[in-house]
Amino acid sequence: MVLYFSAETKCLEIIQPVIYERREKTMRMLLAGLSAAVVINMGETFCTEQDATNCEKRMLIQDSNKEMVAKFYQELFGDKDIDAINRYVAEDYIQHNPHVADGRNALTDACKQWFKNARENTIDIRHIAADGDFVFLHTRSQMGSEIFSIIDIFRIKDDKIVEHWDVIQAVPEKAANSHPMF
Repeated sequence: MVLYFSAETKCLEIIQPVIYERREKTMRMLLAGLSAAVVINMGETFCTEQDATNCEKRMLIQDSNKEMVAKFYQELFGDKDIDAINRYVAEDYIQHNPHVADGRNALTDACKQWFKNARENTIDIRHIAADGDFVFLHTRSQMGSEIFSIIDIFRIKDDKIVEHWDVIQAVPEKAANSHPMF
C-alpha cells in the first residue's frame, strides 16, 4: 500500500499498485509524486481538520454509492426485479451500451426482454470500487452455458444512477496466459 496525496481533495489516500510486474518502478514513481506533493505543500498545514472532514465525507459517499450499486445490481440482474429500475435509476438515465436507448423506460423495456424465462440468481461480484461519483463493478456472469467477465461503470448523482457504461467479454476455454479473468 502507498499513501497518496490527492491535490483535488487535499487528502491522503491509501492506494494499492495494480501492476505487480512493475511494482518497484511503480512504487518509486508514486513515492516521488508523494514527495513532490509534500514539497509543494510545505508552506501549508498538510491536512487540516476541514480537509480531514471532507475526506471522511467523500469516503462515506463512495461507500454508500458502492453499496447502492451492489444492491441495484443484485435486485435487477440477480432477482430480476424490474421495479429496482424505478428505485435506483434516474428518469433521464444516460446509457452508453449501444443496444439500449437512453432513459429509465428504455432500460425497463430491455430488461423485460432479457429476463423472459430467466431464473433468479446470486450476482457474483468480484471487484467493486468507487472514485468520486463513479462506481466500477466487475462481475462473473453466466448466460446460458457461457461464462462472461463484465465490467460496469455507473455514475451516481443525488443517490440515483444517472449514467452507465459496460464491457462484456466471454471467458475463453483456453487462454494465452495463466492469469485468471477474475
